[in-house]
Amino acid sequence: MTCSWRHLLPGTTALLLGVYGSGNLAAQSPTAAQALKLVPVQKADVVFDLPPAADLEKCTIKSEKVGPSTGWIVRSSSGQILREFVDTNKDNVVDRWSYYQDGIEVYRDIDENFDGKADQHRWLNTAGTRWGLDKNQDGQIDAWKSISPEEVTAELVAAIRDKNAARFQRLLLSQNELTSLGLGSAKAREVAERLGKAPQSFAVLAKTQTLITDKTNWVDFGGSHPGIVPAGTDESASDLIAYENAVAMLDTAGKSGQLQVGTLVRVGDVWRILDVPATEPNQAATGTFFANPNRVLSSPDQTGNVPNEALSKLMDESQKLDAELGKATEPAELAQLHARRADLLEKIAAAAEGKDRGVWQKQLADALSTAVQAGAYPDGLTRLQKLAEKLAQGDDSDTAGFAKYRFMQAEYALSLQAANPDYAKIQTAWLEKLEKFVADFPQCGDAADALLQLGNAEEFAGQEEKAKTWYLKIVTDFPDSPTAKKARGAVTRLDCVGRPITLTAKALGGNATVDLARYKGKTVLIHYWATWCEPCKVDMAQLKELQAKFGKQGFELIGVNLDEKTETAVEFLTANRLPWAQLHEPGGLESRLANEMGILNLPTMLLIDETGKVANRGIHITELDSELRKKFKLDQAARPMTK
Repeated sequence: MTCSWRHLLPGTTALLLGVYGSGNLAAQSPTAAQALKLVPVQKADVVFDLPPAADLEKCTIKSEKVGPSTGWIVRSSSGQILREFVDTNKDNVVDRWSYYQDGIEVYRDIDENFDGKADQHRWLNTAGTRWGLDKNQDGQIDAWKSISPEEVTAELVAAIRDKNAARFQRLLLSQNELTSLGLGSAKAREVAERLGKAPQSFAVLAKTQTLITDKTNWVDFGGSHPGIVPAGTDESASDLIAYENAVAMLDTAGKSGQLQVGTLVRVGDVWRILDVPATEPNQAATGTFFANPNRVLSSPDQTGNVPNEALSKLMDESQKLDAELGKATEPAELAQLHARRADLLEKIAAAAEGKDRGVWQKQLADALSTAVQAGAYPDGLTRLQKLAEKLAQGDDSDTAGFAKYRFMQAEYALSLQAANPDYAKIQTAWLEKLEKFVADFPQCGDAADALLQLGNAEEFAGQEEKAKTWYLKIVTDFPDSPTAKKARGAVTRLDCVGRPITLTAKALGGNATVDLARYKGKTVLIHYWATWCEPCKVDMAQLKELQAKFGKQGFELIGVNLDEKTETAVEFLTANRLPWAQLHEPGGLESRLANEMGILNLPTMLLIDETGKVANRGIHITELDSELRKKFKLDQAARPMTK
């Protein structure tokens, strides 16, 4: 086999060739140590063998026949296979990367279209049956080609744990798949309504559920056996295979628990869910096809927690009401339905016991706040205020703080929507309320968000030391929260002038890794932007002109896109070509690229000097031409005057 070390690399596998040099290895065979630096694209979900550092030099790599193909085989000192990198189409470029555990292949990345980028990911043998497709080759699975019911529940737990809506969406039955099931019209409408509400319901569940934490692990799948719904049932045209009352068994720091997943249906080689799961012990997932839909499996920690008949009826009524809300369009009808929904949630909360009551009270507060801010339930603000005041009299400070913060958010949103709002007065009052909230509810999870808003406001006002005080309080009081990552980055940004910063990520639309360190000797502008930010897009035209004007003097640009989805950025850049590197990682303003420098507002621009140090951490587009002229010592008098 004649392919080089460079040809071992899949498009989405992280390995910095610069560590070894980008030129001399292109004509050399790889060493075992180099090959073992490669990792699976889906590395977070793969367990594979990696020899101890002391044994790396004893490992071997050799070109061998692999069936009809040829590949690099890496073996341990004892001869056990560790990796297999295969050229399946005989073009001297690796297009299949296999990883082993205990001598068994457990995972492979596949370049199906032979363009140098992995576009399929398979778990094999003892690792399971998952087969994921990455259509845009960004390292994120877009769809499942094969996945078992057990693996669906494990993916669902991970989606809730990480609050990952895209991961949840990949598990839902699609509209095309629903059509292919051949259900009768009534049942198809029922399932379609649940699927339509599922994404919004997941967003609420991810924020309010307490069953799954960052310490939760999926343990096992619970369910009796799949059953067949025969053709003709409820006017269906085909047999359907489904699990009802499926459960994911959990472990959270040694404490067992259950996630009520509900119904799973098989569509070809994949299994699909129809709805969000039930995360509370007394809450049953909705049944779909078989009798006894509200059965709840018991565990040692949950025996006796079967919902009582009254509570079950209230939850069923709530689901029907949600379906009505999904269809309503008239303001008066929406307001009436939201009022009825709040009544039901109050009743459910009153019927619940212990911590479950707080969960339902939070759901009520969140539902009221969302409806008020959307303008769908104006009277909800008074109701939300009364709820917050009532909870403040109780012992559950976390739930009380949650309701209070939702009331504050709704009140603030309405004040901004008023006719001729006094923005300065509204902002001053808002900051005063945030400070009081932090003082009254210092341990509430929403306090971290309140502190971040206070820090951002002080920074915007030019009070940077005060801003840092608020940011550092987040780091101290909520060190493990996602908000702490943003706060640490904000402090880094505020202190970065005169210091070097790091910025490394994969470029959009290619396989190259962009590293700011490689731009030394150049003056670099880092432009943080998003397609939803109109001023960002206005700046781009001027940035193009500045690059053309100062490019010969050594001026370079790096764009950092902070849209939620990669596809959004790619679509925009396809229609609006920009002649400089663009970086992106999913997650938007919560992504790694945003959090590393605590980016809170867009556009944000950092100017880096030729030594790699930050010269200006908040330069405005109107200042950039003058700043570059001074830096490159160009004649200011030659600059045309503008009004």
